[in-house]
Amino acid sequence: MSKNSEEKKSVDDEKNNDIEQSPINNEILEDKTSDQSNIEEENNTDTISELEQKVLDLKDQLMRSLADGENLRKRTLKDIENSKKYSHISFVRDLVTSVDNFQRALKVIPEDKSSLPEPIKNLIIGLEIVEKEILTTLEKYNVKPVDPLGEKFDYNFHQAMFEVPTNDEEPGKVVEVSQKGYLLHDRLVRPAMVGISKKIDENQNDKDELK
Repeated sequence: MSKNSEEKKSVDDEKNNDIEQSPINNEILEDKTSDQSNIEEENNTDTISELEQKVLDLKDQLMRSLADGENLRKRTLKDIENSKKYSHISFVRDLVTSVDNFQRALKVIPEDKSSLPEPIKNLIIGLEIVEKEILTTLEKYNVKPVDPLGEKFDYNFHQAMFEVPTNDEEPGKVVEVSQKGYLLHDRLVRPAMVGISKKIDENQNDKDELK
């Protein structure tokens, strides 16, 4: 290699060293490195935010699923309980009709039984015992009669069949029961058929007297 070539190479190396060691170039490199770090940091922050949001969404979905499951469990338990309590309500409705007919038959028996033959007396005693057993069994299974004589009319448990004009009772009171109602636990099997009191219209009384 010639002396001129060696000198030229030496000069070029010095220039390159000067460029690399220049404060401006160092500053540019630092800025580029800083910008790259900022970009990476922003990307990491965005990724963390997205992951945190996904975690919150999944947690919310989990809580909703747990709440739905708990509500379903409670509804199922309530349905099972109601099924046990009220599944035989149709049978009870038919049964109490037979009980009504049985009690009507007993009511036609005269109070004074002394003139009746002994076998008939014994039969009546047996029927009365059967009636008590039936009513006891109904009560055992939470079938309760609704016999509201003298009570205030309640459309939830009573069905008004007629009105009885009277001033002896305040209006809206049950003064006659045509047919008892029944409850199964707290659910109405059949309303009581009743007559309710109605205030006598004094003007109507005056008109009737004039006739």
